[in-house]
Amino acid sequence: MIPIRVDGSGVEPVTLGEMRAYLRIDPDDAREDALVLRLAAAARAAVEIESRRVLTPGRFRLMLTAWPGSGVLPVPLSPLGAVLHAGLVDARGEVADLPDGLVRPGPDPWEAPCLLIGPDAPSLTDRAALIEVAAGCGGDGPPVPEPLAQAVRLTAAAWFENRGDAPALALPPQAAALVAPHRRMRL
Repeated sequence: MIPIRVDGSGVEPVTLGEMRAYLRIDPDDAREDALVLRLAAAARAAVEIESRRVLTPGRFRLMLTAWPGSGVLPVPLSPLGAVLHAGLVDARGEVADLPDGLVRPGPDPWEAPCLLIGPDAPSLTDRAALIEVAAGCGGDGPPVPEPLAQAVRLTAAAWFENRGDAPALALPPQAAALVAPHRRMRL
């Protein structure tokens, strides 16, 4: 199961104003704004990959062809927010809603994000489950931890200052050190 982002807020954890101040760019000089925005977004994506966390709020779609036997479905989206929609998709592509509460978020959305599936879930023979969830920091979710936001700033600043001078590393060492304690582990 691979979550597919179907909607995002477009809200970055570090704003253009914050990056301009961090880089000490003259407030009246807007020539670098587009570059700074692209670097901040790329730095956020790099921090997301390294931390295995979602730093911008969004809606994600999951498709299942079988329910987990234990009733617990680990989800690779941290932090996991709410279940927005759950339904069954038949062979014709028609979706029938599942009852509210049949699929719900587990107790630890940050370290062990999962969905709990009720024992009365209908069979998925000749159909699939379609589940949409909200995940990510910001919006209705938890705020971005400051060390991860600082890692975004450090990474964007390093890439801004060294553009074209050296091959880009995933994260500068200082940023990697900030991300390390927040990295979600895999088993």
